[in-house]
Amino acid sequence: MLRFLAMRIASAIPLLFILSIVTFAIIQAPPGDYGDYIRSQAINQGGASYEEAEAQAQAYRIANGLDKPLPVQYMNWLVGIVTRGDFGHSLFYNKPVGDVVAERLPRTLILALVCHLLASAIGIAFGILAATRQYSWVDTLVSGISFLGMTVPRFLMALIMVYLLVFHFNVSEINNFFSSRYGGAPWSWAKFVDLLKHVWPVIAIAVFGGLAYNMRVMRGNLLDTLNAQYIETARAKGLSERQVIMRHAVPNALHPLIMYQGVALPYMLTGEIEVAIIFGLATVGPAIVGSMQVGDVYVTATFMMVLAATLIAGNIIADMLLALVDPRVRIGGGRQS
Repeated sequence: MLRFLAMRIASAIPLLFILSIVTFAIIQAPPGDYGDYIRSQAINQGGASYEEAEAQAQAYRIANGLDKPLPVQYMNWLVGIVTRGDFGHSLFYNKPVGDVVAERLPRTLILALVCHLLASAIGIAFGILAATRQYSWVDTLVSGISFLGMTVPRFLMALIMVYLLVFHFNVSEINNFFSSRYGGAPWSWAKFVDLLKHVWPVIAIAVFGGLAYNMRVMRGNLLDTLNAQYIETARAKGLSERQVIMRHAVPNALHPLIMYQGVALPYMLTGEIEVAIIFGLATVGPAIVGSMQVGDVYVTATFMMVLAATLIAGNIIADMLLALVDPRVRIGGGRQS
C-alpha cells in the first residue's frame, strides 16, 4: 500500500509542474498587469497626469520584477516556492501570498468538506431510497430533486437566497462569518451557533447542487447490482431484503462513487467559491476574482495551484479508498510497477 501511495505521489509532481506553467501563462495572457492598476488609481484617486501615473506604474513594475519577461517571472516564482516555500508577495494585499492563503484557505476547505460529506451522505441515501422504490412517487420526487440540483446554476440559487434573506426576512451581515459582537470573541457555543446562522445558506446551496450526482449514480448502479446473480443467491439463502441490500448490494454499488471522490472535493470547492462570491464571504473565491481584476498574479496563480493540488489529492485519496475496498486495484498497481 505504501508503494502504491508513493507511486501516485511521485506521478503527481510532474503534473503539478506542468499545471503551474499552464496556469501562470494563462493568467499572464490578458494584457495589463498590476502596474496598470497603480496607474489608474493614481489618475482617478490621486489626480496625477497620465505621464506621472505611468512613471509610478513603471517604477512599481521595476521594483517588483513585473518588467521582466514572463519566463523569468515564472522561474523566480517557482524557485521561491521550491527553495524557501515563498509563494511571492501579494501586490494588492501588500503581504506574503502565504498569509493570504493561510487566512482564506482553511475556512474554504472546511466549508467544502462539510458540504461534500453532507452531499455524499444525503445523495447516497436518496439513491438507495429511489432504487429500492423504483418508479414509485418517492423515486419520482427524489429524481426531481436531483434534476433541479444538476440543472439550476448555483450562482442563481445564491442570488435568489440573498434576495429572500435581505428583502423578505430582513437578514443583515450576510457577507460575514460572524455577527459584529462575535467577530473578535473567543470560541464558544454561542459563537459557533452564530457561525452556523451565517454560513447555512452557503452549505445548503452547495449541498443541493452536489447531492444530485451522488443520488443518480447510486440509484443507477444499485439497480444494476440488485439484478446481479449473487444478489439472487443471497435472497435464496433466506436473508432479509434489508440484509441483501445493505450488506451485499450497497457496498458493491459504491465503487463508482468512490472513484468520483477524486473530483468531488474540487467540485464542492468550486461550488462553494461561486456561492461565496455572491455572499461576499472572505474565502478563496472572492480572493481569486479580486486578484484577477487588479492583476495580482501571484495570488491568482497560487490559489489556482491549490485547486489543482486539491484535485490531485482527491484522486489519490480515491485511489487509496479503492485499493482498500478492492484488492484488484492493489494487485494491478503492483504488476504495473
